[in-house]
Amino acid sequence: MTPALVARLADGRLHLQHGPIDIVLGLVGKADAVAAGERAAAVRLAPILGDLVAELAALRRPDPGPLRGSVARRMEEAVAPHRPVFVTPMAAVAGAVAEAVLAAAVAAAGPGLRRGYANNGGDIALHLAPGERLVVAIAARPGMPDRIALAHGDGVLGIATSGWGGRSFSLGIADAVTVLAARAPEADAAATLIANAVPLPGHPGIRRRPAVELQCESDLGAIPVTVAVPPLLPAERARALARGRAAAAAMAARGLIASAALFLQGEVATLGPAGLLPPSPERLHA
Repeated sequence: MTPALVARLADGRLHLQHGPIDIVLGLVGKADAVAAGERAAAVRLAPILGDLVAELAALRRPDPGPLRGSVARRMEEAVAPHRPVFVTPMAAVAGAVAEAVLAAAVAAAGPGLRRGYANNGGDIALHLAPGERLVVAIAARPGMPDRIALAHGDGVLGIATSGWGGRSFSLGIADAVTVLAARAPEADAAATLIANAVPLPGHPGIRRRPAVELQCESDLGAIPVTVAVPPLLPAERARALARGRAAAAAMAARGLIASAALFLQGEVATLGPAGLLPPSPERLHA
């Protein structure tokens, strides 16, 4: 297995990459604290991919049994409350990896760190010290609200986005579903399942293929996933978004998420205090 790559981006953030893991780490605070946090994050990243590969067969099952690695156990912990819905620990992998890397950075940096995030391909773990605030850009159509303002004390340290056109497969037709939750693995799992719950059964223009035909080792096996969505009528968009919002509301009622925003062909449905702000040319990307 090739070693993890660590590089400094032009804007000063750290880029950590290892196989499919692709993290942008942003830390703000005293220089020595930030430096210590970055070193710890790079050290923590190094074994994660190998640890996950060692348990990959179990992580791709909806009944994985006992897991050894700490990241693998966090993945299973995040998805377990959603069963008996079909879900494997892989639904929380990006969020769990982001959380582990950021936790190492925060522990090493100490009180000199004001705020930080680990963005693993759009699934984000956050750290906000008292009095700190962060504005995060999310996926949205031009002209639509595209930012979320978060502050220490909001109870949100995880943000995740899923949808049919992203890097993961989806059973639904949402362009994007962004979820805010207490922690990143929980946000990741919930975003996946809410996106799955934005369907339009029977629509002749929506095309699906078995996941295994697109990726031979997909944890979804022969379950059909969305590969094409045609332009939809307003009533169709509203119906699909309503079903997804209902799924999000059920999760919020159980305390699994804080809020959610669902996007479909220019329409948006929100649940809870999503904190969506108007679009701005000066978006802070996290």
